[in-house]
Amino acid sequence: MVCAVCGQEGARIRRVTRSYGKGETLLIIENVPARVCRETGERLFAPKTVERLQQIVWEQRTPTRIVETPVFEFVA
Repeated sequence: MVCAVCGQEGARIRRVTRSYGKGETLLIIENVPARVCRETGERLFAPKTVERLQQIVWEQRTPTRIVETPVFEFVA
């Protein structure tokens, strides 16, 4: 794979964490396969992986676990 950011070859398959925010809801999906650029960290997901991610987001199933996380407000 050629990285869209740096143009270099040589991405490797890694398991990454993907998060989605919607309103006050935050979804975290762990162990997602992605090609990751060694130089920039840019992630590329296969079409089937993207379809599965969308399915997980839209399903109303019980999560594997629930994580409590602090929230901060950015004040300029």
